[in-house]
Amino acid sequence: MDALEKEARTIRLGGGERGIERQHRHGRLTARERIERLADADSHLFECGLFSAWNMYQEYGGAPGAGVVTAITAVQGRVCMVVANDATVKAGAFFPMTCKKIIRAQEIARRARLPLLYLVDSAGVFLPLQEDVFPDTDDFGRIFRNNAVISAEGVPQMAAIMGNCVAGGGYLPVLCDTLLMTEGSGLYLAGPALVKAAIGQDVDSEDLGGAEMHASVSGTVDFREPDDESCIKRLRDLVLADMRTSPVQGPPVESVSPNRAADDVYDIFSHDPAQQYDVVDLLDCVVDAGSWNEYRAEFGGSIVCGYARIDGYPCGIVANQRKLTKRVMPGGKAGPSTSANMPAVIYVESADKAARFIMDCNQKRIPLVFMHDTTGFMVGRDSEQEGIIRSGAKMVNAMSNSIVPKISLITGGSYGAGNYAMCGRAFDPFLTLAWPGARCAVMGAGSAANTLLQIDLAARKRRGEEVDEAERTALLEAISASYNEQQDILYGAARGWVDRMIEPHRTREELADALQIASTFPIEGEYRTGVLQT
Repeated sequence: MDALEKEARTIRLGGGERGIERQHRHGRLTARERIERLADADSHLFECGLFSAWNMYQEYGGAPGAGVVTAITAVQGRVCMVVANDATVKAGAFFPMTCKKIIRAQEIARRARLPLLYLVDSAGVFLPLQEDVFPDTDDFGRIFRNNAVISAEGVPQMAAIMGNCVAGGGYLPVLCDTLLMTEGSGLYLAGPALVKAAIGQDVDSEDLGGAEMHASVSGTVDFREPDDESCIKRLRDLVLADMRTSPVQGPPVESVSPNRAADDVYDIFSHDPAQQYDVVDLLDCVVDAGSWNEYRAEFGGSIVCGYARIDGYPCGIVANQRKLTKRVMPGGKAGPSTSANMPAVIYVESADKAARFIMDCNQKRIPLVFMHDTTGFMVGRDSEQEGIIRSGAKMVNAMSNSIVPKISLITGGSYGAGNYAMCGRAFDPFLTLAWPGARCAVMGAGSAANTLLQIDLAARKRRGEEVDEAERTALLEAISASYNEQQDILYGAARGWVDRMIEPHRTREELADALQIASTFPIEGEYRTGVLQT
């Protein structure tokens, strides 16, 4: 947690003190200062993607937070998604992860029908990486496609240009419903230098794309404002005037404090794979006292399912169990036999139970919370003969077709097909949260490193190379180091696989915020699964 907070403080500085001073010297606020003034005074900032691009693009000096801040917060009592370019980071230029982060913010807002407020201050595409920014479905152009589609769907979008808005980036604000612009800002497809080079025309920035020109000549701008403060005040007024968006609603049921203190999570939870804990004890620190109703508590014990409320918000919880549980199997004349379920492993019965529970939550229109701490599905002859693939596919099918909001929380490990079944990133979770120290990969580091080592040694042997014990140890250490780096949850957060890193003792607050944001999620149509292998 200390390391996480240290990294977070550095990222929040964006381009550093010099970049902040430069922004102020130009009479402009930073992205975070703008959001602070835009948000209601008593509003909590639910920032998404803070660790995007973490440790990436080092050859270019890095891009803290991918050069953009995306946050869900209340503006005039309405829950909004705010997207603010951070001009202290490479003049707000778009890196590949900048595009992915904004697209993710648009997707969250679109699904929950949150108004989108863009605070634009960007120099456009980061040209050294243009081939990774420009063409694909998760790149620069997709943002503008989303602007058009989101507008057509009736989700409010407002843009305030408070600095540069250059080249293709100019389409973002103009594709929004309402456009504001401050004095001294620029909106043009090509700047003065490029215009001179392309057509030989001499023109200054103001005549080419200044606020006055766009307000009085081109008619592109709806509101011209003298400075950031005035622009933000106007934007707040416009949000208040929007009758399409309802004010923030409280929970449907009165909140009740949990049975256990929030800090007890540190006494219960362990990252050590050799240590066990009862996930129900963990849930006692999170859910409202008296609201927990465990589903099929005596069956399929390696996954815990139950109906609960978190700060008054109803939800269904699917959580991996990290302790040995008893498994009762049907028997012949001698009667049922028993065996033990290994901790954190998904067995046939638990997958079947979870699938049935997920279907029931969809039937009842209850949001789902998935708590990950799993090594994956059980393997081996017995498990395969019992139909583990069939049961796993049933759980994946039920989860994939859910029409209720799905929120994922990775507390420990999230490995292999277990990640898929527990609503990993590929399965459209509405929000994904994670604890520090969580891990996500196709398998654990020990198993993966030894598997990769055996493949490497076999290849060397075919080439006639002899490997002594010292070299073998060095190879294993190198493979393990690489794999450990990649399974670190911050590696995934940097690449957009996690929306928000959270402190374990704030899990209840964070999940309550997530459920409140999800409360505007429109649940449409009837719940249907594909063909289930029964």
